[in-house]
Amino acid sequence: MFSIAFHNLLYRPILNSLFFLYAYLPGHDFGVAIIFLTLFVKTILFPLSWKSIKSQKAIQEIQPKIKEIQKKFKNNKEEQAKALMELYKKEGINPFSGCLPLLIQLPILIALFLALKSLSGGGLKPDLFYSFVPFSSDFSPFFLGRIDLTVPFFPLAILAGVFQFIQSKMLVSQPSSEEQNDISQIMQKQSLYFFPIFTIMILWKLPAAIGLYWLTSTLFSIGQQYLIIRNYSINGKEN
Repeated sequence: MFSIAFHNLLYRPILNSLFFLYAYLPGHDFGVAIIFLTLFVKTILFPLSWKSIKSQKAIQEIQPKIKEIQKKFKNNKEEQAKALMELYKKEGINPFSGCLPLLIQLPILIALFLALKSLSGGGLKPDLFYSFVPFSSDFSPFFLGRIDLTVPFFPLAILAGVFQFIQSKMLVSQPSSEEQNDISQIMQKQSLYFFPIFTIMILWKLPAAIGLYWLTSTLFSIGQQYLIIRNYSINGKEN
């Protein structure tokens, strides 16, 4: 049942969306089709992503209160967790909201990977396509006429990792001298470098289409974060 739902709700729609955009966008470029598909997905997820980024920024704003609770209940983890949840509730923050956009995008990435695998593996069949989507076996899975999107392309993987770092850096606050050796600050600094490197390692061997999707998605998210951070800077804490 899960396999059928995934096939009908994600795989087929993404595959058809790619061919629809490929057929009707000027230039008939699969890379451009993936960029437009990414922007469409990010636009749908925009409210959720916006709320997630706001939540991450808000958590940074209340770090002094969080550290105060951690210090007060350092020997009672149960009371510490309870106090933290009460603080999050009072401030209107969902500490888990930052994971939601990634969890939602993961099935989309899997469906896109399978769609690209079908392109390169000759697994496309006419019955996969909706009646209004033109399909021809004579298509070119290239971006800008040069980059084969069905095979790995390491420059895209590196670019995705670099902009992943920029995105993460934007949400990392500068610790005070007292916080330099704080374990949470150390872990935050390590994750700042770990996730971009992990992104490069993952995308290094995946089809270039995944790297292009990831890069476009990250650039979109950087724009979102810039608007939120700018809003905080101008107006203080956002309501």
